[in-house]
Amino acid sequence: MPLQMLNTLKDKAGHMAYNTPFYDWSLKGNVPDRMVVKPVDPWRGNPERAKELLAAAGVVDRTGPQWYSQWWNPEDADDIWLSHIHSFSWLRDLRTLGGARAKEQGRLMIENWIDNYNHWNFDIWRNDILGRRVSMWVCHYDYFCANTSIEFDEHFLSSLSKQAKHLSNALSSGDGVAHLHAIKGLLYAGIALEGYDKWIDQSLNVLSNSLEEQILADGGHISRSPAIMLDVLEILVDIRSALKAGDYPAPDYLNIKIEDLSSALRALRYRDRKLGLFHGAQEGKVEEIDSILAGAGTHKKAKLSLPNTGFERIELGRGLLVMDTGIAPKYPYDRQAHASPLSFEFSYGKERLLVACGSHPINKQWQEALRFTAAHNTACIDYRNACELRKDGHFGRKVTNAEYSREETKDAALITASHNGYVALNGITHTRKIYIGNEGHDLRGEDSFNSAFSLVKPVEIALRFHIHPSVTASLINEGKEVLLRMHGGIGWRFKYDFGALKLEDSVYFGSGITPRKTKQIAIYGNMSADKACVKWSFSKVS
Repeated sequence: MPLQMLNTLKDKAGHMAYNTPFYDWSLKGNVPDRMVVKPVDPWRGNPERAKELLAAAGVVDRTGPQWYSQWWNPEDADDIWLSHIHSFSWLRDLRTLGGARAKEQGRLMIENWIDNYNHWNFDIWRNDILGRRVSMWVCHYDYFCANTSIEFDEHFLSSLSKQAKHLSNALSSGDGVAHLHAIKGLLYAGIALEGYDKWIDQSLNVLSNSLEEQILADGGHISRSPAIMLDVLEILVDIRSALKAGDYPAPDYLNIKIEDLSSALRALRYRDRKLGLFHGAQEGKVEEIDSILAGAGTHKKAKLSLPNTGFERIELGRGLLVMDTGIAPKYPYDRQAHASPLSFEFSYGKERLLVACGSHPINKQWQEALRFTAAHNTACIDYRNACELRKDGHFGRKVTNAEYSREETKDAALITASHNGYVALNGITHTRKIYIGNEGHDLRGEDSFNSAFSLVKPVEIALRFHIHPSVTASLINEGKEVLLRMHGGIGWRFKYDFGALKLEDSVYFGSGITPRKTKQIAIYGNMSADKACVKWSFSKVS
């Protein structure tokens, strides 16, 4: 905690210094006459979102104060909205939509923003928002601002250089994807504006240190989130492309990180070409994932083991299993992590059978609820999360030790893994064995619970298996088994040997913002001795 407190104090001192007339004056100075290089934005936007923006923009006078307040700071604005609108990421949507009105709207909003927000602001000049805004302005200038007045160009370049100067001053602080967005923004400004090569050098030096912390030895991201890995890969591909556009060589470490990250990301991608739902990720869009991996330009196969990131992948026949075998990310990268040790997902062919509940892209209440242990295919003890979720979103008690082993032949595979997330609460270590055989048609598990000392009172154990909404589930054999039927017609029979079986309601946030109703298999039992064990299986049936 002392380091956290020190960083907080540094940030507060910096904010006090930034919020002064003298600091604002210091950001002014020589303004470049033009941009010498304009890196391109290769990614496709969402034309439907652009149509919504244009429709809303026509509600009021687009030049008056009502329009200004409606867009930049509406009464019901939250952090997600402010981040989106002030980062100008929607310029990509307008460009994809095309047309004279879209061009005019983009230029007008850039001009209006400069008129109202050209001074440091705690929220709107936050490093990540500022970095995204600078990079979006640079790479979309030709589309939205070409052939405008000399006066507009002067205002635009003056504001752009002013924001980049502040970014240069503040770049030393930050972490995660937000820090990479800030680095990218300063790099784009350094490439675009003549005479600011020092910003390129500064960006690359900070980038090297940031990637050394964020990208693990196996290529995964320290957050352990497939969605964040995809975001990071996109940023790194953009940085490399911008360097090439400016005729600057990409450093070796950048190419190595892109290659390693691409391979690790493929390990968390299923045969439907979408992502696993671990640690805040949704499935993602196939076209977007394909595009980013193609931009990376690497062709390494998916890794079967990510020992540093903490995932194991087993492919056998048409069966595919990915299991979380890792410890909790360190602070501050645990903010989006889920309390889901030893959880797994299983798919057969291109269809998903057993899934986590996913995450919500914008709703914080859903986001927090979906981090719970009960929202994953793992064990929950005494209705407590395996990792403590504090009010600030970070972990308190958490998994600090996770051990695993992997054995496999061409016909079968076995993973044995354990975690200590509950030890501080009740002394219980959870160990899970998962076996796959018979061409992926036989999936078996054994969950054992061992207490380091005699239990004072029984504890309740719950095992959950969340089912993909396209799969139907029904109790059979007098409620002692479950029959699952996939969309393509393939059936699976679930059996178990301990506790009480229930088929309960569940939700699925694999994509979008609306929950899909689905079911979960739950096994409830009491642990009264120092040891307990539950065996279960999913077997393919005709």
